[in-house]
Amino acid sequence: MAIDQILTLFVLAAVVAALIWDKVRADVVALTGAAVLLMTGVVRPVEVQGAFASPAIIALASLFVIAYALELSGLLDRAISMAVAMCRRMGAIGIWLLLAMIGVVSSFLNSTPIVVLGAPVVRDVATTLGLSPKRFLIPLSYITILMGCCTLIGTSTNLLVDDMASLAGQSRFGIFEITPVGIPVAIVGGLYLLLVSNRLLGGRHEGEAPDGEIAVDRSHINSAQVGNVELFAEKRPLRPARAAIALGVFVGAILLATAGVAPIAATAFAGAVLLILLRVISADEAYSGLRPEILILIAGMVVIGIAMEESGLAAAASQMLIATVNGLDPLVALIVLYALTMVLTELLSNATVAVLVTPVAVALAESLGVSPRPFLVAVMMAASAAFATPFGYQTNVIVYQMGRYRYMDFVRIGLPLNIITGAAAVAAIRVFFPF
Repeated sequence: MAIDQILTLFVLAAVVAALIWDKVRADVVALTGAAVLLMTGVVRPVEVQGAFASPAIIALASLFVIAYALELSGLLDRAISMAVAMCRRMGAIGIWLLLAMIGVVSSFLNSTPIVVLGAPVVRDVATTLGLSPKRFLIPLSYITILMGCCTLIGTSTNLLVDDMASLAGQSRFGIFEITPVGIPVAIVGGLYLLLVSNRLLGGRHEGEAPDGEIAVDRSHINSAQVGNVELFAEKRPLRPARAAIALGVFVGAILLATAGVAPIAATAFAGAVLLILLRVISADEAYSGLRPEILILIAGMVVIGIAMEESGLAAAASQMLIATVNGLDPLVALIVLYALTMVLTELLSNATVAVLVTPVAVALAESLGVSPRPFLVAVMMAASAAFATPFGYQTNVIVYQMGRYRYMDFVRIGLPLNIITGAAAVAAIRVFFPF
């Protein structure tokens, strides 16, 4: 192995170990890895600069600003209040409808702020109805993850896979290109949660905090970086004019990107700037809504991905996987790639897995002489399918803290969900993304 490959492998192993150890902030870990690679000359400053200015970072940052403008306008609070009234009329079924509504929103906005806003509401409504919040908080996280897989902008994972694939010479995905795969996966997963999760968690009341009290264990909160969720539950009065403008800008950005007028990074960025110019949100407020810990984590992992490409380590890993599935049917290779990605996602962050596996997916498809498209969609789905542990996805950490779950609660519900959604994803990919 060349010296650059050895250094990259060492940094990668150290970053993976630190993320699993989970005692240091994930964004700090990613930045440390990027700094070591830069100092040792494995990557150049221009490549680091490119990682921090990638379309995925621009799109995510802009969407964070737009989402924060919607929050500050009071529109989200008003929608939640209406949902609470519905739940009080309909009982437990109303809560499931509320979860479905939150899931639809997470198809277009990052799931982390959606869950931060929605989780206290779901908890309070369940308590008011005399039901255990544990029955609904894990499903809330899982549903937002599943619905986030339905569009390109629903999760940072999809944007990151799209970004890494473009660096490998692949054409970019449309906003709704993966929707035919995401919807069946979400339906299958949602039905499983509706029919099974109540039986698994409905009677588990031990260890819950008294009504209205949040007991937050901060020992594993580093990766999520959300702090006390109650700080995000501040009630804001509805400002109709600002709400209408913010909603109009958001819808306009989505429609322009869907019509192919400009990429989502461009339309979302223009929308965020427009909201500042129209004074719907101030510049200081826009900066507050950026969530830099998430953006820096992604950028740092992109630098590691670039190092893997430049050093040839990704090519070597691709050759090992290719040799393993050599001569196999492309469908079998797709299943192997999906399973590998899903297992890695349970151990690492979804951003890490997206960066590591995307180049391998492209090389694997090319070695089999088939289209890389189905393999890239498989990575998008599997890299978000973090259901079996509380630390594989940020929204899982949020509800884990709020619901005071046990680790095995996630394993009990999430492991079968991984298998069910994986089978649905592979079947849908086979139909809508031919080899």
